[in-house]
Amino acid sequence: MSGFLEFEGITKSFGDLKALDHVSLSIRQGEIFSLLGPSGCGKTTLLRICAGFETPDSGRVLLDGKDITDLPPNRRKVNTIFQNYALFPNMTLRENIAFGLQIAKVPKKEIAERVEAMLQLVQLEYHAHKRPHQISGGQKQRVAIARALINRPQVLLLDEPLAALDLKLRQRMLVELDGIHDEVGTTFVYVTHDQSEAMGLSDRIAVLNRGVVEQVGTSTEIYEAPRSSFTAAFIGDTNFFNGRVCEIIDNEYCLIEIEGIEPRLRFFNDKNLRANVRVDVSVRPEKFSMDRNPPVPSLKHNTLRGIVEDIIYLGSHSKCWVRINDEYLISVTSQHSRFLLDRKPILWNEEVWISWHADDGYMLERYDENDEALLALPSDTDLIEEPAAVDDVEAE
Repeated sequence: MSGFLEFEGITKSFGDLKALDHVSLSIRQGEIFSLLGPSGCGKTTLLRICAGFETPDSGRVLLDGKDITDLPPNRRKVNTIFQNYALFPNMTLRENIAFGLQIAKVPKKEIAERVEAMLQLVQLEYHAHKRPHQISGGQKQRVAIARALINRPQVLLLDEPLAALDLKLRQRMLVELDGIHDEVGTTFVYVTHDQSEAMGLSDRIAVLNRGVVEQVGTSTEIYEAPRSSFTAAFIGDTNFFNGRVCEIIDNEYCLIEIEGIEPRLRFFNDKNLRANVRVDVSVRPEKFSMDRNPPVPSLKHNTLRGIVEDIIYLGSHSKCWVRINDEYLISVTSQHSRFLLDRKPILWNEEVWISWHADDGYMLERYDENDEALLALPSDTDLIEEPAAVDDVEAE
């Protein structure tokens, strides 16, 4: 089924830098769709192409079945909310919201009615007389949303709109954005590098990396079943196991041999791998159980013994790093579901056992130059790679 907003083979270069490389996406009417990735991945360039501020070198943009690739911005039923909100400082909130309708020469009575409806939608009716410098960052955000929505666009583009807000305000604004979307039903395309924002708000997410779409899916699909090492590492924290498949069990599970690790590890064979190929597996930190005592043996659980190298207490949970055989480091998240002061906490340099279910690891795909999935994943990486910082990725 074709989408409401479609990008077909979009390519865009700036000099020698290829910002987008044959990007194709299909966005459904009424959904919140996020473009997620590090700086320089091409997400903002794709948004600007959709808005008409940039022209692709090749490819098309279609909205509701119509080609809008060459239309100027003012002829597209697309509005954009920028990070700095771009409000007029000399106008009241009411005047800011009404501005687009006044330019379009909408009758004054209709402008008044629509502005009042928007003020109520964003809960600013008692602040309508104020100017932007007299309100908070969250309220400015809501004014920008109201000003964009009052023109009744078919698509609302949001370019990192919460980046300037503090953490608690961003969390509250995510809830408000979701509520506003439920009220108006407009298609939202949301650009962010913040994984929690995208996962908390979106119906679906496209993960971009160096101008290429790595994966499209729901938050659950992308987090639990990442297709590539990049997606697995960028969306939250993860541990990478790299080894050789040495045995297939009941056509469902495989035993993976990892140099320096005993025993061999069991994983669900969702990629139908054969024996003697190399493979990478991602296991999220929260999938592990950790205890001072060895767990009851189970055919479908993996168990390793290690030493706690570091612990960070974060209130609702703790993050631990467990060293295996003086060589490999595993990240483990321990949820504090019980009153912590009633228990003897695990301490630094203490011996522990970590275990996880064979179904809780996910095998990763790698792609060759012809975009064909490879089952064998040759790699010289250790068992665990420390999570890469977003800032380490090449910026635009």
